[in-house]
Amino acid sequence: MELFGIPFFDDDFYKMVFRFFINFFFLTALIKFSYYKFSKKADYLFTFYLVGTIVFFLCFTLKKYEIDLGLALGLFAIFGILRYRTDPLKVKEMTYLFIVIGISLINALSNKKMSYTEILVANSTVVLMAYFLDRYWNQQKTFSKDILYESLKHIRPEHHEQLKTELEEKLGFKILSISLGQIDFKTETVKIKIRYKK
Repeated sequence: MELFGIPFFDDDFYKMVFRFFINFFFLTALIKFSYYKFSKKADYLFTFYLVGTIVFFLCFTLKKYEIDLGLALGLFAIFGILRYRTDPLKVKEMTYLFIVIGISLINALSNKKMSYTEILVANSTVVLMAYFLDRYWNQQKTFSKDILYESLKHIRPEHHEQLKTELEEKLGFKILSISLGQIDFKTETVKIKIRYKK
């Protein structure tokens, strides 16, 4: 059955729905259980889901037409350089956006030469790499803080551990390293840079 020369229904509909659920499953695994789990930022969840969805449907639709590789790469480049000028994305968010676009492209543009096993393995590899790398760097994340220490009592090298213990008791977190900065003997103060892990 056709309407104005366009088929009302064809079997590609089932393929589109199945591919979409694969795409949505892996987008959720990436966004919810990797990005949001470690960043706790909900600001970009809407963006990631909607960009992934529109890229999937756009590419799946364009696959029905005869387009050359140059046009396909051009479309990919447009999304790849996407910038939100009112709210610039940080490197991590840009990376996740790029992964979202990449996963959606894989799921939409793969053809008969690529089996579903290969599609699932490719998706799983990307999502698992993002998860474990984000988890690793999150565990390794350290912070630094500059403080003005109003005593020169413990700044000598032999009193380093005492200074560290005193600062940990006052600040309430474990200090990884201490660096001494400018010393003012007149006011008996010293600028200290500490590196710590929450």
